[in-house]
Amino acid sequence: MLFGRVKPLDAILATARKKALPRTLGALQLTLFGIGAVIGTGIFVLTSEGAQKAGPGLMLAFAIAGAICIVAALCYAEIASMIPVSGSAYTYTYATMGELLAWTVGWALVLEYAVAASAVSVGWSGYFVGTLRELTGLALPTWLTAGPLVLGGAEGGFINLPAVVIALAVTWLLVIGTTESARVNAVLVAIKVIALTAFIALTLPSEEFSTGRFNPFLPAGVFGGFGTGLGAVGAAAIIFFAYVGFDSVSTAAEETKNPQRNVPIGLIGSLLFCTVFYILVAAGAIGTIGGQPIMGPNGIPFPAGSAELARQCALPQYSEMLVCSNEALAHVLRQIGYSTVGNFVGLAAFIALPSVILILLYGQTRIFFVMSRDGLLPERLSTIHPKWRTPYIVTMITGSVVAFAAAFLPVGKLAEIANTGTLYAFLMVAVAVLILRVKEPHRERSFSVPGVWFVAPASILGCAFLFFNLPYHAMLVFPVWGAVGLLIYFSYSRSRSHLGRGIIEVVDDIEGEETMLPIDPPRAV
Repeated sequence: MLFGRVKPLDAILATARKKALPRTLGALQLTLFGIGAVIGTGIFVLTSEGAQKAGPGLMLAFAIAGAICIVAALCYAEIASMIPVSGSAYTYTYATMGELLAWTVGWALVLEYAVAASAVSVGWSGYFVGTLRELTGLALPTWLTAGPLVLGGAEGGFINLPAVVIALAVTWLLVIGTTESARVNAVLVAIKVIALTAFIALTLPSEEFSTGRFNPFLPAGVFGGFGTGLGAVGAAAIIFFAYVGFDSVSTAAEETKNPQRNVPIGLIGSLLFCTVFYILVAAGAIGTIGGQPIMGPNGIPFPAGSAELARQCALPQYSEMLVCSNEALAHVLRQIGYSTVGNFVGLAAFIALPSVILILLYGQTRIFFVMSRDGLLPERLSTIHPKWRTPYIVTMITGSVVAFAAAFLPVGKLAEIANTGTLYAFLMVAVAVLILRVKEPHRERSFSVPGVWFVAPASILGCAFLFFNLPYHAMLVFPVWGAVGLLIYFSYSRSRSHLGRGIIEVVDDIEGEETMLPIDPPRAV
């Protein structure tokens, strides 16, 4: 059977039980953990992209994306508490829907993590260039700090060198095994939250703030049109990128005291906090310098990241607008006379965003690693370096691809493409939750989704809704990427799968032990 290769859940859980962790986390700790994971490139960089798509309706876009994330997060919490092992949505799908669909999810996660890491690298580059210019007066040439906008077809630079440098630097750190400690991560989280709090405190009460700048509130409407990526919903489809990372809270379910109570508090609390924070930041930016999009001759906003918009932003009358900035929040503060604080916000992004790149690249290599150890990718990819004890081959390959994409593509296009993989993975997690409720109703769940027969379908529909409100090019990338993945699966992976050969190999972590269990091989198809 094509969909018959399902990895036994008991085999996966056996490994998890061998490495049970003490329950030490409370609701506040989970909430802070989630806030630190979520706040990143989305709010620091994509504010200008979202404003070009929705104008002041960017505030509504944050609310729409946040609501969909909440229902998706609850599904993640239940299934992560049942299957607390490496592999994320790939492993969950393997245990419920079989190898073929698990492959598609793993392949989508490759798209999500790698392209998202490229997007963050490009976002970091914008803040690096702006901060360097403000602090030292040194302006790097455009041809070295921007890609050629190959999707827009025309103007831009030649290569985004700072983005390449940061992507390769983080890759090198991962290869040699350098990881951020909890203490350093807490400092970076504090820097990000302080920077955004300062932004809100200075913009909302500012004399420059005017409610007139919110009119019209929805210049492109709620729905900008199928495939355009415009309007509040189209902006929500890209702003969804600002919430990626919340699933890290669900993965801590096995280490949480009273998970039935504290996991939903941590998930919903962190998402609500970030949603309100994001809306206030958007209000401060738009109310002080305006957030209206630059309109084309047909009365429709120029596509964000397009060559047409780049040409408009080069004109003196538009160059200082929010939608034309590569470092939106720092730019706003400088425009209203708070250059020092604006430089601090730029420094905060400059310092903190590399940690996001590290987490994304780490997640990417872990997915590749698990798929390789399952036999679906060449096992050489999972080779551990004898000195550094890291999967160095797959890390170097991934880092090179990330650096190449960051070199030549703008941040908005990258975020849109990354969201296609994320939305598909989140949708499949919700499906997996429903399947396990039917197939394994009595299986122990340290956290159960309340009202699952409403929440899970809402997550499925919400993810599909945002997917079909992405621009055409983003929607087209996903099936093309999926087709390449299926070609690899049927030409290589299926015949070499460990499960297909009658062996289960469960790996809980890179340096952990393997559990080899013989099973009856599936029937040939």
